[in-house]
Amino acid sequence: MDLSLPDVRGMTKLDRAKFTKEVTVPSVEIPSKNVGKSMLVFKKYLLKMEKLKPVSEVQGNDEKRKLLLDPILFETLEKLREDEQLKLSELDVNKNCFSNTCLHLEYHNFRMDDIFKAVLPEEKEGCTSYSRIGHIIHLNLRDHLLPYKHLIGEVLLDKLVGVKTVVNKSSAIDSTYRNFQMEVLAGKTDFVTEVKENMCTFKFDFSQVYWNSRLCTEHERIIKLLPQKSVLFDVFAGVGPFSVPAAKVRKCRVFANDLNPSSYHWLKENVTLNKVESVETFNLDGRQFIRKQMTPFLLTRPTEPIHVTMNLPALAVEFLDAFIGLLSGVELDPLLDITVHVYSFCEESSAFSEMRTKVESALKHSIEDEQIVELVDVRDVSPKKHMLRLSFRIPPDVLTKAAKEEASSEPKRPKLDLETQDR
Repeated sequence: MDLSLPDVRGMTKLDRAKFTKEVTVPSVEIPSKNVGKSMLVFKKYLLKMEKLKPVSEVQGNDEKRKLLLDPILFETLEKLREDEQLKLSELDVNKNCFSNTCLHLEYHNFRMDDIFKAVLPEEKEGCTSYSRIGHIIHLNLRDHLLPYKHLIGEVLLDKLVGVKTVVNKSSAIDSTYRNFQMEVLAGKTDFVTEVKENMCTFKFDFSQVYWNSRLCTEHERIIKLLPQKSVLFDVFAGVGPFSVPAAKVRKCRVFANDLNPSSYHWLKENVTLNKVESVETFNLDGRQFIRKQMTPFLLTRPTEPIHVTMNLPALAVEFLDAFIGLLSGVELDPLLDITVHVYSFCEESSAFSEMRTKVESALKHSIEDEQIVELVDVRDVSPKKHMLRLSFRIPPDVLTKAAKEEASSEPKRPKLDLETQDR
C-alpha cells in the first residue's frame, strides 16, 4: 500500500509516463443514505490525491457508495476508537463492508510538491518558493536546480490553475530602470499581465517593470495609514501600487512619478483602468520630481496632511537630500505636516539605529524621537538582508535650510547589483 512516487530521481526532462503506478488501498462500501453521517468518522481517513474522487458510486448498486481510505491513516475497523466503531455500527457499517481496491495512479494524481521531492536532488529540493504575478510564475532558481529548470517550469504549468507562463530570473539587471532579464521555462512568452491588489487592478508588462507580490501587505499598510483626502507624493511609483489605491480608496490627491518609461506608461494605464481622476503622473528623476513638483505645491500653503513614499530600498535614502532647502527663505506654515516613508536595506530586522543614522546622514540633520512615526521590518530578503521602512515627520529646518551648492547638483546614479534589486 505504498503511495510514494516511482523512482524518478534525477529526471531533467519531464516524462509524465514515468509517474504511472498501481496501488492497493483500503475501501469501504456504505449505504448511500448513511454517507453523510459516516463522514463524522471517515472524513479524516479519506484518500486525498489530485483528480481522484474519494467517494464514488458502487457499480451496479445505486444504493451504495464506496469510500477510498488512506492506507497510512487507516489500518482496520478494529483499530478505530470504540466510539467510532459504535457510530459505524449504528450506520450498518461492519467489517464485511471493508475491502481493498486497486487504483491506477498517473502523473496527474500526484501533488506538485511530491513530484519535486521525487525528482530533485535529495535534501536540496527547495523549489517551493515562487511568486505569482497574474498568469506568470516567477522563479529565482539556485544553481543546483538549473539542470531541472525546464522540468520545474512544466510541472508548475501543469499543476497551478490559470498559469500560462513560467519564468526564471537571470543574472543581468538594468541598473537604470531596475527591471531584470528573465528566461521563459514553460508556456507562452506573454509578459503583459493583470494583478488585483487593494481593491485595484494593475496591468503591466512584467518584463519591463518592477512588481513584487510579497509587498502586498506593505502596500496595504501604507494605504491604511494615509488620512482620507490627504496628499501623496509617490517618488518611485512604479506602476502605481501605492498611488492608485491611495486615490481610489483613500480619495487622496496623488502626485506619482517614475523614471522608467515603461513604468510611467503602465502607471498612466492603471490610473485610467481604475477610473481615478486625482492622480498626476510624471516621468522624472526622483530628485527632480521632489524639487520641481513639491516646491510649488508647498508654496500654495496646503492644509491637508502630506505623505511622501520612497520605495526604492537600494537607493531611496540617498534621495532625501532633495528635501534640503526645498523651501529656503520661505516662512513655514506651523500647520505644515509632511510625513516621509523611506525604505532601505539593513543587516538586522530591528536595525533602528542603522536606519536612523542613514536618514540623518542624508538629510544632514538629526531627527527628534517625537518626529519618528514608526520603523517597520517589511520583509526578509535574505538571512542578513532586511527591507525596512522608517516613517518620520521631516524636520522644518531641513526644508528651510539654505541650499548648498552640492545639494543642487544631480549626483551620479550608482549601479544596482543583483543583491540590491528589490522594491
